[in-house]
Amino acid sequence: MTTTNKSVDSQSIIQVENLSKRFGYREIIRDISFSVKKGEVLGIIGPSGSGKSTLLRCITQLEKVSGGSISICGEDLVRDGVYAGKDALRKIGLKVGLVFQNFNLFPHFSVLRNITEAQIAVLGKSRDEAESEALRLLEKMNLSGKEKSYPCELSGGQQQRVAIARALSMKPDVLFFDEPTSALDPELTGEILAVIRELAAEKMTMVVVTHEMAFARDTSDHVIFMDGGVIVEQGNPHDVIGDPKEERTKLFLKRFNEK
Repeated sequence: MTTTNKSVDSQSIIQVENLSKRFGYREIIRDISFSVKKGEVLGIIGPSGSGKSTLLRCITQLEKVSGGSISICGEDLVRDGVYAGKDALRKIGLKVGLVFQNFNLFPHFSVLRNITEAQIAVLGKSRDEAESEALRLLEKMNLSGKEKSYPCELSGGQQQRVAIARALSMKPDVLFFDEPTSALDPELTGEILAVIRELAAEKMTMVVVTHEMAFARDTSDHVIFMDGGVIVEQGNPHDVIGDPKEERTKLFLKRFNEK
């Protein structure tokens, strides 16, 4: 993983170069560059409002960039601010999955339908194929027997595990997590972090925006600290989180490192 302004490694699954995003005259992120190789976990930390979620939304096509380049699995999503064609964007979009902080499940769908709907509509699977995959993933998420339940009947941790199963059902090359535990009670946070740790052990390529510093330190292969829309510090997570060099990073991590 690199964070330079030079062309990044063509072997990488994710390549971001000189990325910027503005809302009107306000620049939310600027000159962001990094890459992530297959099987790596990139942790992104920083204060609220630092641009972390906006960065993920740009990579997953939920926001349009103002400048810079993004490629996924060697295919350009946007190059120097110019987007690929509609068919290419759709193809690239199938390579990524995003797990939101607020679950984003369809409340009127059962758990099973939440996981099967996109498999059938987008991937063209038969209902039997989609349901078989959904049941496999529910077992993996320790949710066997919950397929007929509705989101309102589940705890927040269970809903988030359904959301992870739904993302995995689309067979993405890389999975993005946008503060996946921020909407959960503290006692439910551990079960979601355990799922992500298991995926990391299986070498799932992931980018995780998180406020859980110990998790970012112990699970990430690399970590980026963002503030004010820029990368302030990056590198080995034990170095960045345990022994930061930049004053802004030290200030942000002071409370955590004093524990």
